[in-house]
Amino acid sequence: MRATPPTLPCDQLVASYAFDLPEGAIAQRPTASRHEARLLVPGDPTRHAAIADLPDLLAPGDLLVVNDTRVLPVRLFARKSTGGAVQILLLEPLAQGGWSAMVKPSAKVKAGTLVRLVRRGADEEGPLLRIRAATGEGTRAVEGVEQAIDEALLARWGELPLPPYIDRSEALAEDGERYQTVFAEHAGAVAAPTAGLHFSPELLTRLHARSIQIARVTLHVGPGTFQPVRSNTLAGHAMHAESYRVPLETARAVEAAEVRASRIVAVGTTSCRSLEAWHRAGRPTDSAWRRTNLFLHPGAPPELPLSLLTNFHLPGSTLLMLVSSLLGRERTLALYGEALAAGYRFYSYGDAMLIL
Repeated sequence: MRATPPTLPCDQLVASYAFDLPEGAIAQRPTASRHEARLLVPGDPTRHAAIADLPDLLAPGDLLVVNDTRVLPVRLFARKSTGGAVQILLLEPLAQGGWSAMVKPSAKVKAGTLVRLVRRGADEEGPLLRIRAATGEGTRAVEGVEQAIDEALLARWGELPLPPYIDRSEALAEDGERYQTVFAEHAGAVAAPTAGLHFSPELLTRLHARSIQIARVTLHVGPGTFQPVRSNTLAGHAMHAESYRVPLETARAVEAAEVRASRIVAVGTTSCRSLEAWHRAGRPTDSAWRRTNLFLHPGAPPELPLSLLTNFHLPGSTLLMLVSSLLGRERTLALYGEALAAGYRFYSYGDAMLIL
């Protein structure tokens, strides 16, 4: 007789992280000011607050760790010589030159096809790019023909890559500011570290007055952060590696917070993964760039005791699984149900949760 395969716990099945998310719950625009977003604080009972309440929810000496990556304008629009429109979302530079990218409609763009950059809503034409062969599942290599694909080209021809869940025909003028955090310094991300979008200069002033410290890490958000889980099990999913850096000043700030028994609050899942990857690497103090494909989930939670400020994430996403590694899957889904019932807004421009 064939042996019956062991039954996996629910926590290890991707289907167990599904929930009904109405389209109307996904925020399409940011709040009027950054700190006006709502804030759910798990507890008994659940507390419904606002980001503006954060200084009062934390204690003097607590440490907030933010991601200071800057989003590159990596969404490009182009035309083939036949006039056919092509959309390109650059994901990351390739070691051999050019970029890995998502190309639409990929099936109609053969390897070697030349396309010319255009600007939406204008007749102006830009330099030629060449679409090359596939670099992975759903991605293609793209290279510059007349000039390299660098920050200068992107600044002139690119748009900020708003997530596809923001259903607008074009970016708004406010997106140029609001889809970057106030900490954004080191260019290299293809998506924003969205929990950091809630911080305003006014909120930072109040946090400072409360003696709440802020330290920085950098993780250049790449496809690994929002890559869909195509496996049926968590064990079958491999995260795409992303570059991160924990500066010496931040390493020292974390260790000082531990000595005084203050909370270390990761602002966003990218800050959480950066700190945990640094911790597992032996807490190096060389401020060097490293790569991580760390996948945190129930059964593989952070070893470093962390609190977390994070937005509400999509069903079945690795981000939801990371939150579940801190709260447990059932409690996380129950809290998401509370948030939906209370009208919280989800995803990049949405509201947040503070896990203390």
